[in-house]
Amino acid sequence: MSADLLPAPGPLPPLPRRVRIGYGLGSLGTGAFSTVPGLILLYYLTNVLDVPAAVAGGAVFLPKAWDVLINPLVGAVSDRSRLRGGPRRPFLLIGACTLPPLFALIFAAPALRGAAAAGYVAVLFLLAATAYAVFQVPYVTMPAEMTEDPAERSRVLAWRVAFLGVAILLSGAVAPAIAHADGDTPASYRLMGAVVAVLLAAGMFGAWFTTRWAPAVARSEAEPSLRAQLAAARTNRAFLHLAGMWTLQALAIGVMLAGVQYFATYTFGSASAVTPLFACMIGPLVLFMPLWTRLARARGTRYAQWCASLLYVAGALALACTGVAGPALGYLAVAVVGIAYAGLQLLPLTLLADTLAADAVRTGKRRTATFTGLWTAAETLAFALGAGLFALVLAVTGFRSSDADHEVAQPGAALTGITVGMSLLPAVLAAASLWLLHRYGEETTRPSGVPAERPSAPSDAPSGAPSAPNKDLTVAD
Repeated sequence: MSADLLPAPGPLPPLPRRVRIGYGLGSLGTGAFSTVPGLILLYYLTNVLDVPAAVAGGAVFLPKAWDVLINPLVGAVSDRSRLRGGPRRPFLLIGACTLPPLFALIFAAPALRGAAAAGYVAVLFLLAATAYAVFQVPYVTMPAEMTEDPAERSRVLAWRVAFLGVAILLSGAVAPAIAHADGDTPASYRLMGAVVAVLLAAGMFGAWFTTRWAPAVARSEAEPSLRAQLAAARTNRAFLHLAGMWTLQALAIGVMLAGVQYFATYTFGSASAVTPLFACMIGPLVLFMPLWTRLARARGTRYAQWCASLLYVAGALALACTGVAGPALGYLAVAVVGIAYAGLQLLPLTLLADTLAADAVRTGKRRTATFTGLWTAAETLAFALGAGLFALVLAVTGFRSSDADHEVAQPGAALTGITVGMSLLPAVLAAASLWLLHRYGEETTRPSGVPAERPSAPSDAPSGAPSAPNKDLTVAD
């Protein structure tokens, strides 16, 4: 076993409560930035700035695809950093200083329309995505370096997931409400951008400030390039299957997230219907996490992941019938999707922690930064591609773009495309991910003599927090 895996002398003290909670605050920033652009940026381009759907899709997708290239670079620079404050926290501060103003500027476009507006948004979104990478990559690496106690890392992850749910619910409900309050005008979007920027700043600066009290008991270093990271990942088939499963599911969620606003406007007949729709989708995130946690403890995390995935497919398929059965079915189907989404936010992260712990035991190497960097890049690319894929559906079916002052009627094919993109396409993607989940299960076995019970969530962890890494997982590589 390598030296960086040797235990510290004596028992490690628990992390201060303010560090756990403060670290979780960072998810207010990561959750808001992951949610709001995916939810309304495409609609902002096609229905406010008169950008053709295909061009709008490129403006949304390409800047986020840049993360796949920039993430390994940020990880390598952070690993080698000798800045005062440690290798991670200075990057948190840089991201906190740059992302909020850049986000606000995305929705503060000058009097531009069409391709020029798309160019402006794409450049600002690219800069914002870079600032986000500077914050996020070191941020997701920090728990493995704060403590070598798996239970303590689970407590940190618990607060991160809890604040992530709050961020998604708060930003996803408030941002569309502000944007539509004045009739989808550029001014209302500028106000929305400023409000979300404040939320970003609060979470990111909060995480930077409170982690000043976090110990540094270990150092995890990522491979210096994307190619080297992929080479490392190829040695762990369980990780590849798990990451592939989550990438397809994140793609399905990204497509649906991009389609919610169009579904509200053209299927429900009201742009403001996006707020209750999103509340139905994200509201269960906090309410049902405790139930997914209990199911994972009782039957195993993989079993719970199967249930959440199948439930998501069922809810997405039911959405296809909204136009015939009416809005009531639409709200119910979205609520079912939301219950499944609560599990999909929690369970893959727990499986990832288990897989990385098994990899460390098997190889004697601390490769957390490498694998989390790949996981983050794949997730970011999937969400970005989701918006681009929905834009492609709009373009193929003849969707007509407009500006805030001139609403245009949509052809029947475009309305059908919106329904298909919101329901059938995510269902197919999520169903395809089940094969990879099955392959992941084949790569894992339960060793004999190890009990299936898992430790309870810590007393100071929020309700629905994930338990410590599963004891039933080893990697048969």
